[in-house]
Amino acid sequence: MASPPTKQMILQLYHATLKTSKTFSSYNFRNYFVDRTKDVFRDIQKENDPARLTTMYGDAVKELTVLRRSAILNQIYGGWKLAVEETPKKPEDILQRGDT
Repeated sequence: MASPPTKQMILQLYHATLKTSKTFSSYNFRNYFVDRTKDVFRDIQKENDPARLTTMYGDAVKELTVLRRSAILNQIYGGWKLAVEETPKKPEDILQRGDT
């Protein structure tokens, strides 16, 4: 039986998963995976059973590899930005009334 993951290992996995979740170009996917990451690791944090913790950690590692591949594909084939997303604008790009 494998030893349970340390808190440091769990934190490193959490940060890697959260960072990967934030790389999605699609607004909906990005927000979904950030929220899901927080929920999954909140459950891992509450777990006390070492065997269950090891299983949950292993599942999270597998999900991270899938998430990385999905994020790359989403960056390649991502669509347009949504209206709810903020786009940084330079002052000279903002049109005033009367500009053409």
